[in-house]
Amino acid sequence: MTSDEFRKHGHYLIEWMARYMENIESYPVKSSVQPGDIFKQIPGDPPEKPESFESLMHDFEEIIMPGITHWQHPDFFAYFPANTSPPSILAEMIIATLGTQCMIWETSPAAAELEEKMMIWLRGLIGLPDCFEGVIQDTASTATLAAIVTAREKVSDFLINDEGATSAGILRVYCSEQTHSSVEKAVRITGLGKRNLVKIPVRDDFSIDTAKLKEAVEADKRNGFMPCCAIATLGTTGTMAVDSIRAVGEICAENNIWFHVDAAMAGTALILPEFRWMIDGKEFIDSFVFNPHKWMFTNFDCTAFFIREPALLIRTFEILPEYLKTRTRGKVNDYRDWGVPLGRRFRALKLWSVIRSYGAEGLREKVRYHINIASCLSKMIYQESDFEILAPVMLNVICFRYKPAETDEKHLNNLNEELNHLLNDSGKIYLTHTMINGKYTLRMVTGQTNVTMDHVEKAWVLIKNTARNLKL
Repeated sequence: MTSDEFRKHGHYLIEWMARYMENIESYPVKSSVQPGDIFKQIPGDPPEKPESFESLMHDFEEIIMPGITHWQHPDFFAYFPANTSPPSILAEMIIATLGTQCMIWETSPAAAELEEKMMIWLRGLIGLPDCFEGVIQDTASTATLAAIVTAREKVSDFLINDEGATSAGILRVYCSEQTHSSVEKAVRITGLGKRNLVKIPVRDDFSIDTAKLKEAVEADKRNGFMPCCAIATLGTTGTMAVDSIRAVGEICAENNIWFHVDAAMAGTALILPEFRWMIDGKEFIDSFVFNPHKWMFTNFDCTAFFIREPALLIRTFEILPEYLKTRTRGKVNDYRDWGVPLGRRFRALKLWSVIRSYGAEGLREKVRYHINIASCLSKMIYQESDFEILAPVMLNVICFRYKPAETDEKHLNNLNEELNHLLNDSGKIYLTHTMINGKYTLRMVTGQTNVTMDHVEKAWVLIKNTARNLKL
């Protein structure tokens, strides 16, 4: 592709991107293709001769687009959002053009220093103490893995890195029953073993029962186990529950346990002063993660990971072969030592673009609006006698179900599952579900970048009408 061809196709793509964003509501939110539909349309062998960009785009429109679920659609209410925004997209184009490999300072000095500054900006925006230092990871799963590995090394005095898992006894990790599955995955990867992940029951509001956490820690110590790490969650995936940072932190401090906080979704709400109560007890935190790529309008992937003692993280992960030795080592942050991957993308540029384009005030305004939408929706649900809310509405997640009168629980579960599938298959909205105390529960998340109250009101009418047309 020549420079002139690149310029021509680039202009075409910018126009395509702009039209897509302008017309996204004309697409069905959720793809309706069947398994294998896309695969069967793609040739079994690659082309021998070069093909034109025009033919690529034709096949993209005809084959790929029908199989896309549109996460940026304002009627996407499923999972947690993976938001983007025009400033983030433009920055991503620059990142792709530069093609920088940001593993150490010398390979991209500007990338390393911008990342350091962006983490300082984020730290201030969400109210973490200045003693924390940060690094951008790809996902919260990777950040949580880094936290648990560091906790493992600290409690074993770095014996496990040197001598293997058998050198330090049986280490235990604690979390609530509502904690994200990435914790269990990390426990498996680190060699601690799924059996040594202790899942603590939750209270009525679905936050961790700290009395039972304390009992579990004390029992483990009596039985010769070594408490290693505890995870609290701000905004659990199922119900958006918020664990008590202070209560969990005090237990960790009393027992020399590493305290990690997973705020992947709800961490963005900390930019609002009225939600800083969620990190009461922040002085106990050892590591903290949240995802700007969820609710801070920075496209995937971009995870902010903060740690109180970065020297422990670096000692856990650093390996210094000859080909990576530099004259600047010790004077700068070489972020390859701050996590699992050696290779790193220039993610800080996206954050810089988004924060500068919105400003802190603009970010706060948008997040407040999303929270207000959820509050308004919850009031609308409460007004209907044949619907009920099954979990506290804390931020931007509403857990509810259809509940017609005189219907047993098994039938209610079947009805709500059918309702969920009917809504999603319509292409008009997209919801996901969870199970709460054995009840099939619809989750509606009002955190998509461009969602408005109009979208939610229209979705609520669709939900009510679809539910009430079900055969009881």
